[in-house]
Amino acid sequence: MDTQAFKRSLHQSDRYNRRGFGSPSKRTQALEDAYQSSLIGSIRDNGYIFRHGRLTVRLAEAFGFCWGVERAVAMAYETRRHYPTERIWITNEIIHNPSVNDHLRVMNVRFISAEEGVKDFSGVSDGDVVILPAFGATVQEMQLLHERGCHIIDTTCPWVSKVWHTVEKHKKHTFTSIIHGKFKHEETLATSSFAGTYLVVLDLAEAQYVSNYILGNGSRDAFMHRFAKACSPGFDPDKDLQRLGVANQTTMLKSETEEIGRLFEKTMLGRYGPKVLSEHFLAFNTICDATEERQGAMFSLVDEPLDMLVVIGGFNS
Repeated sequence: MDTQAFKRSLHQSDRYNRRGFGSPSKRTQALEDAYQSSLIGSIRDNGYIFRHGRLTVRLAEAFGFCWGVERAVAMAYETRRHYPTERIWITNEIIHNPSVNDHLRVMNVRFISAEEGVKDFSGVSDGDVVILPAFGATVQEMQLLHERGCHIIDTTCPWVSKVWHTVEKHKKHTFTSIIHGKFKHEETLATSSFAGTYLVVLDLAEAQYVSNYILGNGSRDAFMHRFAKACSPGFDPDKDLQRLGVANQTTMLKSETEEIGRLFEKTMLGRYGPKVLSEHFLAFNTICDATEERQGAMFSLVDEPLDMLVVIGGFNS
């Protein structure tokens, strides 16, 4: 599928909305009213430290929803107000936060069910409203919903869309996309649907395994067994690892994504030499600013000894 052509067609439809129904200032105020904590505010004002007797609580300096999440949650709430009587669906959790998703259920927003990773869209009808969550949806899901005559409210984070543009560039120039992420994660599923040939690596160890194979070490059968569920249909490691581009799931560890990028650049340099490196390796920065800020804030927290680190959010986040 020409995913870029499909997106252009979808974006021109009067049944597609990615801007929401309210002004940014109203969205900010609505979320502050719903989720702002006076206690958190006072801790921030006190240098991100709270003390009570022998207890000391240190708050991460980047704490709370990022801009992309705020936008997605606010757009979902706006959608119910804009469509007070219509059936509204969401293709997955709006974000990985149980309280937010429970709030949407109270607002009678229906969640598409899935069994063994396969979503059931049979209950979705012409004229229904469908929300795409912050981490996006696959291009096949978008096409199905568009052809079914649904009103699509797209809350996909622009940083996720940036990754989609990157893997589409890889595809255009016949590069294989190496995606640093979890192959079952909704964002990576969406990203891979916009890619051509792709391979998903979970971490630096898997990237090193791929690098070793490129340099002539390893068994083809063992390689395919290891990555059977993490690559594009018909993937051939002997043919499809000659031209590589790197992208990532935006919530992965920044330093590891950067290290994976350097590893593959070094690998292709060693295999093909410096003169033709640009013909075999492409690098784009697809690391999310908000993720980077939160990871940096976490590392700053643990610079000092802690007895316990409390992470607030969904266990699957």
